Amino acid sequence: MTTTTLVDRDAVDRVLHEALARGGEFAELFCEDKTSSFASMDQQRVEEIGSSHERGAGIRVVVGETTGFAHTADLTERGLLDAARTASSIAKAGQPTTSPTAVGDLATHDVRATVIPDEVPKSRRVELLKAADDAARAAGSSVTQVMVGVGDSRRRILVANSDGTFASDDLVRSRLNVMCVASGDTGMQIGFEPIAKTAGFEVFDAEDVPAVATKAARQALTKLQARPAPTGELPVVLAGGSGGVLFHEACGHGLEADAILKEASVYAGRVGELVASPLVTLVDDGTMDLEWGALAIDDEGRPAARNVLIENGVLTEYMWDWLQARKDGRRSSGNGRRESYQCLPLVRMTNTFLLAGTEDPDEIVAQTPYGIYVAKLSGGQVNTATGDFTFGTSEAYLIENGKLTAPLRDCQLIGNGPEVLSRVDAIGTDFAMMPGTCGKDGQSVPVGCGQATMRVTGMTVGGTAA
Repeated sequence: MTTTTLVDRDAVDRVLHEALARGGEFAELFCEDKTSSFASMDQQRVEEIGSSHERGAGIRVVVGETTGFAHTADLTERGLLDAARTASSIAKAGQPTTSPTAVGDLATHDVRATVIPDEVPKSRRVELLKAADDAARAAGSSVTQVMVGVGDSRRRILVANSDGTFASDDLVRSRLNVMCVASGDTGMQIGFEPIAKTAGFEVFDAEDVPAVATKAARQALTKLQARPAPTGELPVVLAGGSGGVLFHEACGHGLEADAILKEASVYAGRVGELVASPLVTLVDDGTMDLEWGALAIDDEGRPAARNVLIENGVLTEYMWDWLQARKDGRRSSGNGRRESYQCLPLVRMTNTFLLAGTEDPDEIVAQTPYGIYVAKLSGGQVNTATGDFTFGTSEAYLIENGKLTAPLRDCQLIGNGPEVLSRVDAIGTDFAMMPGTCGKDGQSVPVGCGQATMRVTGMTVGGTAA
């Protein structure tokens, strides 16, 4: 199946007309066909091999400040017309106000994967699981548990709306996760490493799967020797790639236009102001090939774009979906995303990162007399209205006299997004990205986060040392 056959073009026109027949200013049809495969291994046993298939459409009708939305798993014209009537009724419209613009030529984006997951035998997935498991266990006898998962998805979408948009995309993502548990006198410690790309199964030929598994195991083994982290305000050096999630949460969400228009963001009304160190340039870019948040079009049919949000410390732009852009009289920035056809689109990040700097990463550490080196962050939370955040570390080391010394037990980093941005005083050249899953309003979407090694002159560390 190709995206062009999800819904016939003439049927698309009729559905959009029906959606506006009871009064409406905008109507949108979003169709999706998604297949997923997955396999997992735990304690050297294949626990699960399976697949799923999801197919359907969501229809949105907007009248003033009211949005009507209905979704259906029935992609026949009859099913779509019924959903269109439901969405228009929910919008509580009165008389017809708008006629849809005839959709233009279909803007197609062909699948960019070399090895389509559907063509990969189950035995190949099992081989990957076993290779990762073997490598992780070979890292040390203290590794007591290894869990490996491999998964992929192929998502075909078709987006049409009453403004004339008619676009499709065919996107493949592939991922492998390795989690290791090491046991010792200090209890159990966990290490985790992923491979995740917007690509087909060819990614596992390009990536060194055993090396990734070994890295996960060594994280867990190293933490067996960890000591309590110090407490107080300290310089923090974030390793390349590791700190991207901090800036995604602490800054990125506050730059999404829904928070801005509700004045629920510390960045509201501050375009043109210095909000960060002049070393900081923050970008959201959906066009980054292979990265986990890459896409050709967003879930409203807008082409993916590279949006500079903060440039040399100055706030330059926010991220916009169609609905928020409409309220402010501007165009979408290509940041309208949804988890599935059953969801309304929201303004969301894609790949969000800080540009690399000019410093040698090793020199950044060498020039830090005392502090914390964070090799990897775990989850966190942020208050977008104030910018206050709390993040956990999952791999960190003490910096003493410009050298990495003792590994540290997991601790908390506590701070404020704008303050942390203003305290960045060094950025390295070793730019790296990490994959993630972003949750918002009950929806999850794949995103990428990244930065080079960088130093923040002061951040509160919630450690456990006396």
